[in-house]
Amino acid sequence: MTKQQLDETSTAVTRLEDLASLADYSLMNTLNRDPDATVDGEDYRPRQVFTGHYVPVKPTPIADSDYVAHSKVFFRELHLDDSLAQTDDFRRLFSGDLSHVPAPMRKIGWATGYALSIYGTEYIQQCPFQTGNGYGDGRAVSVLEAVICGQRWEMQLKGGGRTPYCRGGDGRAVLRSSVREFLAQEHMYALGIPTSRSLCLYVSKTESVNRPWYSEGSLSTDPDIMVSEPVAISTRVAPSFLRVGQLELFGRRARKGEHPKAMEELEMIALHLIEREYKDVIDDKLSTAEKVVALAAEFRSRLTSLVANWLRVGYCQGNFNSDNCAGGGFTLDYGPFGFCELFDPSYQPWTGGGQHFSYFNQPAAAETNFHMFWTALRPLLESHPESLEKFDEIRQGFSSEMALKLETMWAAKLGLNTFNTELFRDLMTLMEQTSVDYTIFFRELSNIPDNIEPLKKSFYKDATDSLEEHWSRWLDKWKSHVCPGQNIEERSQQMKQVNPKYVWREWLVAPAYQLAMGNDYTLVRELQEVLSQPFDEQSKEVEDKYYRLRPQALFKAGGVSHYSCSS
Repeated sequence: MTKQQLDETSTAVTRLEDLASLADYSLMNTLNRDPDATVDGEDYRPRQVFTGHYVPVKPTPIADSDYVAHSKVFFRELHLDDSLAQTDDFRRLFSGDLSHVPAPMRKIGWATGYALSIYGTEYIQQCPFQTGNGYGDGRAVSVLEAVICGQRWEMQLKGGGRTPYCRGGDGRAVLRSSVREFLAQEHMYALGIPTSRSLCLYVSKTESVNRPWYSEGSLSTDPDIMVSEPVAISTRVAPSFLRVGQLELFGRRARKGEHPKAMEELEMIALHLIEREYKDVIDDKLSTAEKVVALAAEFRSRLTSLVANWLRVGYCQGNFNSDNCAGGGFTLDYGPFGFCELFDPSYQPWTGGGQHFSYFNQPAAAETNFHMFWTALRPLLESHPESLEKFDEIRQGFSSEMALKLETMWAAKLGLNTFNTELFRDLMTLMEQTSVDYTIFFRELSNIPDNIEPLKKSFYKDATDSLEEHWSRWLDKWKSHVCPGQNIEERSQQMKQVNPKYVWREWLVAPAYQLAMGNDYTLVRELQEVLSQPFDEQSKEVEDKYYRLRPQALFKAGGVSHYSCSS
């Protein structure tokens, strides 16, 4: 099937050969290959990569792979038939075996290096060579770029084995973390938040690795036992996997003049990001300097909108380093993420994360990542003073744009035409004092109740008489602002479009991956259905199971209320 045929027909792809015909490897065709890389892609030993944008790598297949799930929603978007996910050819490819792929697909994938900065501070300690030249995709291997229905997609195996950036690791992902990432990406998409997407998930029937995790009933902060877990490969998909950390790596090299082509490689990666992620909004006829300025403005707009949306649904990235910040302005890398249940502005699900990446600190973390983006690209504009001045102004305007996006989001979440500072601050105080469930509270508020009784469904503890009085006064004041001149039912429906009923609750997801380790995937697939319709009023059975407060016994439970990044 040709690209034109796929664009013109509603017939779904049923053969790997038809998907392969859409292959178009823009990154490997236009950017620089590491000159020290092996020809055959068998490049698994940790080593320094001094130059080049990518390293050709052949993924390491998982043994005896078995189908777990695929995203039916995303398959439909890609015009792929559901049956394709369980064909031998498709399963082998997305389990890491490229030996059989039909032309023009390539039998070698690629991995990329990037730099690391944490909250605006450059680090090289995570690189085993203490130089920054050994940090990058340690277990993520891209295996295909394809243009499908006019959209370019990159398909990347998470857990595809060692690369030169593996830093001594085994290059594997376990089923537990793979189930989480597979479900989370499609859930975020359903919540209306830009994100990488999930294609499919396969697990090995015979291969396992040891990982630190929590014993049953553990209240420990850090994992307290080693667990043997089955390895898995999930395939994530995005227009590109270019990160702020990649721009940083080439920006650092250009800034320090680390090799003769350093400035040229920085310009190449910046222009490639624009081609992959901003082609529709940045005019190709502009000069490089003008394109970089336009890129900064567009990226700032996307990043501020993204983080405002994270706060809207209670999402906390947990580890929002520059290497986890997608240059395309979408959510990337679901490792130590979580969703705030008991409302806490300082919520942080990852034990290694620190308060700088906590829930309400995410706008500030985003600004530090934007600062590193700005720092990385600034060398390209040093001989263009007018463009440099505009570029610097965009950097200076980040906090004001972030504040505007947040106010717009909170106004929509509260059903207000304009943001009301006093109303918002009073609400935040009441929510903390009363220990409310973030999602249930805003969903019940979306019904625009006559009194506070329905809101009590979200209270984790009984409110005192004094608190109930405060709540009643706040509710009356809010209602005086929420529906002036508008039908209440109409406003209620608008609020329900931004306030989901069903969100990720770790204590309800954990049983799914636990069952999956025993080859029972029914709960994984049930969660797929529930989490893909987060704004809908689903069945009474679903509501009773998934729209409820976390049991008190699970509040401090390791692996549920908090977890390490072990994956």
